Amino acid sequence: MTLSVLIVNWNTRDLLRACLQSLRRHPPAEPMEVWVLDNASRDGSAEMVQEEFPEVHLIASDCNLGYAAGNNRLIQQARGEYLLLLNPDTEVTEGALDTAVRYMQEHPEVGGLGAKLIHPDGRVQRSVRSFPEPQAVLWEYLGLARLFPRSRRFGAYRMTWFTYDQIAEVDQPMGTFLMLSRRAVEDVGLMDEQFPIFFNEVDWCYRAKARGWKIVFHPEVVIIHHGGASTRQVRPQMIWESHRSLQKFYRKHYRQRLAKPIYWWIMASISLNAWLRTLGKGREGWQRERKA
Repeated sequence: MTLSVLIVNWNTRDLLRACLQSLRRHPPAEPMEVWVLDNASRDGSAEMVQEEFPEVHLIASDCNLGYAAGNNRLIQQARGEYLLLLNPDTEVTEGALDTAVRYMQEHPEVGGLGAKLIHPDGRVQRSVRSFPEPQAVLWEYLGLARLFPRSRRFGAYRMTWFTYDQIAEVDQPMGTFLMLSRRAVEDVGLMDEQFPIFFNEVDWCYRAKARGWKIVFHPEVVIIHHGGASTRQVRPQMIWESHRSLQKFYRKHYRQRLAKPIYWWIMASISLNAWLRTLGKGREGWQRERKA
């Protein structure tokens, strides 16, 4: 088996259906298997897969395992030489899987490959970031990234200067589409389940690069991404979960490397940013209700 497509789903039945249909329409030339782990959805997702896609390997969990643990279970079941972690709110385009598999086959030093994500209307999504190094986070929280979006220094974290038009070695492409080589997974290990939803792919890419694997963005691997279908269902909680995961990432990878004042300043800044974002989303919701 060349390619295993691994999808962790939670309450996104209709988008999952479109995703699986796109895999049917645009399969690679190489042998492919598709796995879906459903995290105890309440919208009939598992039943839909069972009835409409009998060729798909389905694991219907009776509890929500989270994204990292769900992917780990699928990785352990899959047989492919390449393992594609794919979100259910995506659709693959013609030739995308062939291009990705061929690139991985021709470049065995590449442990992970990310795609160009586009909105349904064709606009490119910003899906590549650097690792959250302290200085990059500092510029982000001081607002300098927004003031100088073309600056490689001030826009370092979100890579606001990146053009998405050429193959490039990067730190962390969005885990919406992340193709891994089995050799890299066997060397680096599985997803760290202390990051159940966010930063698990960032942590994996960080560990992979530390072991000498390359992570690459490929602009000719084009994926339609509807975006955040699962996390929108619990938006305030997800804001806090995202920031808590960033703090866990710092505890794991930076705590021993940074001076204590810098480390605790960053941890406090992350919490403050989460609070401000939650407050902002709350105000937006209140304003929408008032207008309605």
